[in-house]
Amino acid sequence: MATEFLDLFKSNKNDFYWEATDEPHASRRKQILAKYPQIKKLMGHDPRIAAQLVIMVFVQLCMSYLVRDMSWMEIAFLSYVVGGTLNHSLSLGLHEIAHNLAFGAHRPFANRLIGFFANLPLGVPASITFRKYHLDHHKYQGDELIDVDLPTKIEGILFSSLVGKFFFIVLQPLFYCLRPVIVLPKKISFLEILNWTIQIVFDSAIFYFFGIKSLVYLWLGTLLGLGLHPVAGHFIAEHYVFVKGFETYSYYGPLNLITFNVGYHNEHHDFPNIPGYRLPEVKKMAPEFYDNLPCHHSWIKVLYDFITCSEMGPYARVKRQTKYSREWAQTSDRQSMIETKKDK
Repeated sequence: MATEFLDLFKSNKNDFYWEATDEPHASRRKQILAKYPQIKKLMGHDPRIAAQLVIMVFVQLCMSYLVRDMSWMEIAFLSYVVGGTLNHSLSLGLHEIAHNLAFGAHRPFANRLIGFFANLPLGVPASITFRKYHLDHHKYQGDELIDVDLPTKIEGILFSSLVGKFFFIVLQPLFYCLRPVIVLPKKISFLEILNWTIQIVFDSAIFYFFGIKSLVYLWLGTLLGLGLHPVAGHFIAEHYVFVKGFETYSYYGPLNLITFNVGYHNEHHDFPNIPGYRLPEVKKMAPEFYDNLPCHHSWIKVLYDFITCSEMGPYARVKRQTKYSREWAQTSDRQSMIETKKDK
């Protein structure tokens, strides 16, 4: 009995999957465009993104008003079921905005503004900082230095057991918030300060006009919705190695309807400039490139398998040795650094 109990705190994996090859998406993108150039017509922005975000923000504002006099138990329940679902969906809206898919690359500030607005119910500023790191995740997928979507060695050591993996999932919002700024701190921009200022003013207004319960409802929605929640299964489903030899996985299930089709993750990494609403069309146009790839059909099953399978855990990610210096990785103006070196 004691041995079985101790097994809950043991792990069978103690290192990442190290690859010497490039990430698979750039080469597949070239192959698909060579065969199906009409896919370029799907690129651009989609106004439905902004419309969905506005609706969800106003629903959360209404919910924060309605819960102001409820019991703490009722607030906890609604924060998980309603607030958690909506706030996670809003965070995935910020993902779409990070790629300028709400108003197009030709209107970057409009995308930043809707990002500030969609960020409000989350209770914590995320829109600008998330974008700063997320674009690197696409361009340098798996890079041990630049891709901060990858768990750290210390996370692997602490959270690889069955019990550890449970808490690893529960604490996902904290890892996503703190890991980037600890592992690869970058200069804080004016837009980040503006994001913080707007968020603090909004949180203060909610507290002043609705009360502490309304503010806690929003905060809990973010904490619970990005943790042990069905929608949060996408965190694990996207890049954790469930089948050796594959580092990105799509999810084809009903929760795509409320998550901007983030489940179409192979399609998204192949074409990050195609809005989530149109990603299913990519799969339809080029089925032979996607139908034989391993995929998921349930994010709840993903979470269960991640916790219970001894081969899964924070180490179950593909990493690549970096080719870059820390100084270069931390700057937001990398092109100017390259030009400066050329001048010298």
